[in-house]
Amino acid sequence: MNKKAFHLGVSSAELAGADTAILPGDPGRVPKIAAYLSNAKKIAYHREFHIMLGYLGEKAIVICSTGIGGPSTAIAIEELAMLGVKKFLRIGTTGAIQPYIKPGELIISTGAVRMDGASHHIAPTEFPAVADYRMVESLVQAAKAESINYHTGVTASSDTFYQGQNRKDSYRNGFVIKQFKEKISELENLNVLSFEMEAATVLTQTAAYGLRGACILGVLINRHDKETPEGKVLDDVQQDSIAVAIRSLSTY
Repeated sequence: MNKKAFHLGVSSAELAGADTAILPGDPGRVPKIAAYLSNAKKIAYHREFHIMLGYLGEKAIVICSTGIGGPSTAIAIEELAMLGVKKFLRIGTTGAIQPYIKPGELIISTGAVRMDGASHHIAPTEFPAVADYRMVESLVQAAKAESINYHTGVTASSDTFYQGQNRKDSYRNGFVIKQFKEKISELENLNVLSFEMEAATVLTQTAAYGLRGACILGVLINRHDKETPEGKVLDDVQQDSIAVAIRSLSTY
């Protein structure tokens, strides 16, 4: 496909045969990931989609930011798949809701609670948002090799950062509609590990399309303790999650 994808503004020729995409949310994280690859270069920057291409050995890897939430993430996956990408690895951040998970640790999602809207445009509610087991295993082995503390399990994806995640630091001082009022407690008792905003879309879309998808998330806070991160935790978990992601791709 030499025609440029409508939203991403790139063609298959520009992806140089890349069949693997790394998907951060933040456009500013793209060059940080690219620094771990060789011969990296920017190939497009349109709206929230900052796209760079680099190499892991001889293997071309595309890095494409998705912005915040499921709708723009679904666009990125859709158009990258149209350009020949088969494997999608999201690198993101998250807020833990299990008391034993500490800021600075990593979560490797095995599945996601579909509290988003985008995934329901792709597959019915009964369809599971599940990660590719081979990618999960590669991430686990990479975290062990990097000596970084990690957890595996189900995460929850919300379309809203404040209301859907039952946050207290909102304009309305924590007021949420009834369906979200006890959501943290409910999910905690269901052994869900954390809240974020994109995993359900990534995992539903890749599974439904017969593609491969996984998510690695850096824990910024534990919601039992606080609502916003402090100190260097953001920089540290970004570097750790990138290191684990890149190592995992070098072995699978």
